[in-house]
Amino acid sequence: MTSLRAVKGMNDILPGEVSRWHRLEAAYAHAMKLHGYRQVRTPLVEPTALFVRAIGEATDVVEKEMYSFVHRDDALTLRPEGTASAARAYVEHGVHNQEPVTRWYYLGPMFRAERPQRGRYRQFHQAGAEIFGDGGPACDAEMIDMLVGFLTSIGLGDTKVYVNSLGGKDARGRYRDELTAYLEPRKGALSEESQRRLSLNPLRILDSKDPRDREAVAGAPTLLDVLGDDDRAHFEALRAHLDALGTPYEVDPRLVRGLDYYTRTLFEIKAAEDKLGAGSTVVGGGRYDHMIEELGGPKVPAVGFAAGLERLLLASELAGDERVVDVTLAPLGGAAVGPCLRLAKELRAAGISCDTDGRGVSLKAALRRANSLGSRVALIVGDTELAAGTAQVKNLAAHSQSTVPLADVVRTVAQELAFAAGPEGRS
Repeated sequence: MTSLRAVKGMNDILPGEVSRWHRLEAAYAHAMKLHGYRQVRTPLVEPTALFVRAIGEATDVVEKEMYSFVHRDDALTLRPEGTASAARAYVEHGVHNQEPVTRWYYLGPMFRAERPQRGRYRQFHQAGAEIFGDGGPACDAEMIDMLVGFLTSIGLGDTKVYVNSLGGKDARGRYRDELTAYLEPRKGALSEESQRRLSLNPLRILDSKDPRDREAVAGAPTLLDVLGDDDRAHFEALRAHLDALGTPYEVDPRLVRGLDYYTRTLFEIKAAEDKLGAGSTVVGGGRYDHMIEELGGPKVPAVGFAAGLERLLLASELAGDERVVDVTLAPLGGAAVGPCLRLAKELRAAGISCDTDGRGVSLKAALRRANSLGSRVALIVGDTELAAGTAQVKNLAAHSQSTVPLADVVRTVAQELAFAAGPEGRS
């Protein structure tokens, strides 16, 4: 019989890896809390129309990458990104009536039916955030600066920030016309995919990695060439705020994002090129001032970003916690199992994690398991200890051992753990 395997591009995350995820998620949640964001949790399944409307029909995500299906006449899709879901929740629950500015963050799985490759999977995980209600460039700059700080906190100190402006709808429309007029005579030099995009979504050609497309757009007009006065003032203010924050950045007039909802500010942050290669973007985002209105809500500006957790883990050197429990209890003989179970319950009530090895193995095997679990302390109870009402407390780090009355075990173990943890763990 053929053994069943996970769907290609949808990976198991085993316990030995999960501790790195916990550290990354905790660092992200901490950064969000410091900046006044609250967590939002949206469904994994949304109406397909949400993504078609919010992301755009001519995007790769909608055209090629969504996992969509029909259930009882409802067209549904596994969410491919988090912004559209957050915006839908914002509109549906009338959050604009409750507060003038809303800051939300999220963590969770997303789904895209693209070709799996290193750091890019069909089920992947994103950390993202949105600010609804603030249309000014100050919050854009603060968001970018916050992300640089977060990335530095997880060991990515070699960040490079790139910014651009798409302008508003009018500027984007003007630029689309100018870019199309420039590329139409060069259509034959474009890749097959970009020839198709030329009439549907010509801005996506700027994001192509195909050498033919890069050469064709080398002399094309830039987005910054067509900005109106308000859009230009917004972009210049963004740059001034980044300068005030001391956040290094570069202006990249060719920067576009793959989703249609962006307006004005765009940004990408790259890092760890030695680990991620040419595709070293770890965070991307920007402003989308019309989405709330297009989803049936009021006119509310918004800005947000997303980062793939798998890529952040590949790029960073966050170490996992190899410790599973602080204490392993080793009952030597069947009579000692019950007392060890009671001791374990008392230890857990005191907030001390522990594991009881009740398999009836030898002391040597029990200590081997304690080491494999990263335990700092082993408690050994055999017939001799039972008769005396004691336990052997073995400090595995200090290679010391003492005989302790059962009534004093919890206090003694707590002291041993505080000592093993170093000065910062002592009271």
